[in-house]
Amino acid sequence: MARKKILVTDDEENIRLLVSNMLGKDYDVLGASNGREAVSIARQQKPDLILMDILMPKMDGYTACHKIKQDPLTRDIPVIMLSAIGHELNVELSRQMGASDYITKPFQPGDLRDTIARLLKGPA
Repeated sequence: MARKKILVTDDEENIRLLVSNMLGKDYDVLGASNGREAVSIARQQKPDLILMDILMPKMDGYTACHKIKQDPLTRDIPVIMLSAIGHELNVELSRQMGASDYITKPFQPGDLRDTIARLLKGPA
C-alpha cells in the first residue's frame, strides 16, 4: 500500500521541519512556505491531507484553504488549520473556509498524529 502524502504549509521553515520529522516515518511529507505555493502543490501532487498555517505571506491560510476547497481537483483533501491563535472566531472562520479541523500551536505530537489518522480514515 502506498504511503499517504501530507502537505505541510507554514512560512516558518523550523515548523515545517519539526512536523516533517514528526510525520516522516509514517507519511511522505511535502512542504510549502505560503498559501499560493500550497494551492499549486495541492493541484499537482494531490496530497491526502494538508496542514495549513493561517498567517503567511503571499496568500494566507484561509484564502488558500478556500481555493483548495473550491477546486474540483482538490476539494476532497482534508485541511487541518494550524495556528498559534486559538480564538473561537479563527476556528469558526476556518470551518467556513472548508477546514476539516483546527489545531492550536504549540501542539502535542500525539494530538496531531491522532487528528491526521482520524481524517485519513475518512467517513466511517
